[in-house]
Amino acid sequence: MAVPMTTVESIRRLDSQGVSGREIARRLGISRDSVTKYTSIDDFSPQPPTPTRRPGAKTLNGLHTTIEEWLNEDKTRPRKQRHTSKRVFDRLVEEYDYQGSYSPVQRFIKAWRENQRIPSQGYLELTWHPGTAQVDFGQAEAIIAGDRLALHILIVTFPYSNMRFIQGYRGETAECVCHGLRTIFEHIGGVPQQLIFDNATGAGRRTGTHIMESTMFSAFKLHYRTTARYCNPYSGNEKGSVENAVGFLRRNFMVPEPVTTSLRSLNTTFLNKCQHLAQQIHYRKKQPIAELFTEDREAFIDLPGIGFDPVRYETRKANNTGTITVDDNFYLAGPAFHNRLLTVAIRHEPARVLCRFYAGSDSSVRAA
Repeated sequence: MAVPMTTVESIRRLDSQGVSGREIARRLGISRDSVTKYTSIDDFSPQPPTPTRRPGAKTLNGLHTTIEEWLNEDKTRPRKQRHTSKRVFDRLVEEYDYQGSYSPVQRFIKAWRENQRIPSQGYLELTWHPGTAQVDFGQAEAIIAGDRLALHILIVTFPYSNMRFIQGYRGETAECVCHGLRTIFEHIGGVPQQLIFDNATGAGRRTGTHIMESTMFSAFKLHYRTTARYCNPYSGNEKGSVENAVGFLRRNFMVPEPVTTSLRSLNTTFLNKCQHLAQQIHYRKKQPIAELFTEDREAFIDLPGIGFDPVRYETRKANNTGTITVDDNFYLAGPAFHNRLLTVAIRHEPARVLCRFYAGSDSSVRAA
């Protein structure tokens, strides 16, 4: 029987705390073989899909996330323009070739809506302990290679010490979130025990008591043995440290707009500037931030031997010229790949060569 994802997280967290395999198995009520299996995995990065025989008919399995995304998007729409169960069923048939009946769709939506009505229970504890980080995105402009670009800036703060870090990206995808966090983890030499998010687009989001997390970020957490919590989007007091840091870093690092040759160079400069901030005195504790951050470091989880590879694999069909479309961008695989199904490896940087095709052998992609 497959071990639930939450149990796998508990196995790796306890293992990172030095708990023996026998004790982990006893606490979680699982076999020692399962403990050994999940503590011995070094790399939880996504892997290229293995070709399998296509089933004769599709079921609702695998479509739950899509339905939830549509229903969550409805919350920003007028009531008369929201999905009914019948409309969801029709879209699944048209867009995903759904072959099942209407009843499973109707039952799933009914259960989802009932779950959304569950009231929130209590309030979050706002005492920040060493080793906890808050994560959020902001926006700012920079001039890169002569072009003015609107960047999404990933901010990571440590509320206990008030240490802050920043990385810039062209989007807020799961690939960007995971790449930015990995870069910062490797820069500081450890992994925070817990990450607090403000409904980050690429990581996951909270609606009431329901948490919907991306597959990639779930794998990222397992890889680094950390945990995540998602704040109430309407409660700014739960994430005040990172919200203040977004404005502070934007004013101090990006006014006037930084001018650089590449986004990678800009991000390196950001990390260097963040180190200088560590010499400041904490506004309330009256100690150097660098000294307080040492206590954060002592609470960190050790880095794994292998860095997480934030890559998303998708299948695309090339047209007659060997061109495919990925996230509204065109890429040329070459005429030799015309009308073929190709597996695309998508990473955080859409402006560079970011795709590889697994069609007998790896082939680079050129922008069309």
